Amino acid sequence: MIVTCSGGTYFDRDHYVDVHLPLALACWQRHGLESASAYFPRDLNATDVSVGIYRFRDVDALHAALASAEAAAVMADVSCFTDAFVSRALSTPL
Repeated sequence: MIVTCSGGTYFDRDHYVDVHLPLALACWQRHGLESASAYFPRDLNATDVSVGIYRFRDVDALHAALASAEAAAVMADVSCFTDAFVSRALSTPL
């Protein structure tokens, strides 16, 4: 799963890396989350963007994690690090 955040008035990178990613791992590892990584590229207009890569064992594991009771805690934490537009893309291996 690829999660991007762009725009908004604030983005706390330290919270995202030090709190949010470990929270996602703690909540979703039992559902098949294998790793979570953060990248911070800049777009052509020098706007901050974040990209989170959440690697699941398989598509079923991803859907199980998103449907789990623990997902609410992960989603509620988003406002602690940003008010940016958040989009999620689900991908499968080619």
